[in-house]
Amino acid sequence: MIPWLTGNAPFPPVERALRSPNGLLAAGGDLSAPRLLEAYRHGIFPWFNPGDPILWWSPDPRMVLVPGEFKISRSLAKVLRNAAYEVRCDTVPSTGLRTGFEQVMRACGAPRSEQGGTWISEDMIAAYCALHEMGHAHSVEVWMPKKSFQLQIEGETRRRRTRKEYAVRLPDASHRPLRKANDMDSAMSTAMSERGSQRSIADELELELVGGLYGIAIGRMFYGESMFSHASNASKIALAYLARQLERWQFGMIDCQMNTPHLASLGAHEIPRNEFIARLQELINCEPVKHWQFDADLFS
Repeated sequence: MIPWLTGNAPFPPVERALRSPNGLLAAGGDLSAPRLLEAYRHGIFPWFNPGDPILWWSPDPRMVLVPGEFKISRSLAKVLRNAAYEVRCDTVPSTGLRTGFEQVMRACGAPRSEQGGTWISEDMIAAYCALHEMGHAHSVEVWMPKKSFQLQIEGETRRRRTRKEYAVRLPDASHRPLRKANDMDSAMSTAMSERGSQRSIADELELELVGGLYGIAIGRMFYGESMFSHASNASKIALAYLARQLERWQFGMIDCQMNTPHLASLGAHEIPRNEFIARLQELINCEPVKHWQFDADLFS
């Protein structure tokens, strides 16, 4: 059994988290800023489906990325030297437009073909946007000129059409997929279907938001929450910029929460929860960064 949180009841010790499902610690409570910040300070994060009770987690082991250990492949290094995109942090729009942070959250929460729904509900968006306004939550945004993004979508569409035609000519290939479905496919269709439905920073800058991530910063600790990609390598670009800048700011860890092959390929690794908590307590008490802005020479 896990405890049900009411009012200002404190979180139980993370050592009481269940082994199966790994890390489930408590239920209930709310998504207020004090509750969320208290959770992150203790190595706890919320994760639940819309309509269900709030669930709080602290898995063991914990997936982390040390900023200086981010792996940049040759192909990604080439992309990072390309000036076809612009990477920003916490973009502030003109009055009446959604912030870059909110746009990133909504893009992360957009339905994907391999998932039945999304855990990033309107309540979650409101809660984390409040943390953003308080200076605790941050976004990394990858922007591309709209014309370039449109050309990339058209190129991807042509490649998919060619592959489908090729599959028709080779019946034996019908028993296996010619290409693995990924976030980019579903995200592109989402971006095309939603274009023009909501005023955004992209309308103002003549740029398209093609990738990004968001998370929480306390002291010199960063807690990654989610990322998305509408264009090739866009989420990797966002994480590469974040890791390089956090290394300069002497951040000790990026919390990746759960183990995935994708994160492991980029340099993340698992550590025991007790080690994670001990390091966490050191980092959250360091002097916080007051002005979140990327250095211009990160990959020059």
